[in-house]
Amino acid sequence: MMDAYSGVSGSDTTNQQERHYYLLSELQSLVKDLPSSFQQRLSYNTLSDLALALIDGTVYEIVQGLLDIQHLTERNLYNQRQKLHGEHQALKQELVRKHKDALQTCKSHNLALLKSNQQAELEALDVRVREEQRMMDKKIVAEMDQKVIDQQNTLEKAGVPGFYVTVNPQELTMQMNLLELILKLQQKESQSGII
Repeated sequence: MMDAYSGVSGSDTTNQQERHYYLLSELQSLVKDLPSSFQQRLSYNTLSDLALALIDGTVYEIVQGLLDIQHLTERNLYNQRQKLHGEHQALKQELVRKHKDALQTCKSHNLALLKSNQQAELEALDVRVREEQRMMDKKIVAEMDQKVIDQQNTLEKAGVPGFYVTVNPQELTMQMNLLELILKLQQKESQSGII
């Protein structure tokens, strides 16, 4: 018989209630592994709302997609930094080779001036390298910060409790703990063949 208000049959409602109870029970069990300060912040209502959000498995797919994007971004940024490091190494090696060649052809009366100029060139290159690395690191941090905001937005729009855009370190840690719970529950369900 169809529920006149929801359009959902009684057995579907019973299945959803059973799944909700199962997910809530599992979440309550997993929460015990978190630091006590975070356990206290995860109320029964928050866990119940999280269990409701997880019922159909969509949130698992969203979280997995976000993780995949994050890993690709991290790998890409790491490769960019490695490329920059390689370019810097090549520049230093080329400068050292150029200096060595110049020293071999230098007349003795110009040696002090040449060494002084070479030292200045080396120091200028070191300053350039440090500045480019600093700029690259700033870019990496900005991109990762943007990824966090994108993830928070996506999870908030998906209706996952506890997720909204914030830079508050305590709230970020809470969100990371919620993600850890979701991932552990997903892993447990996939190992047992539930999803």
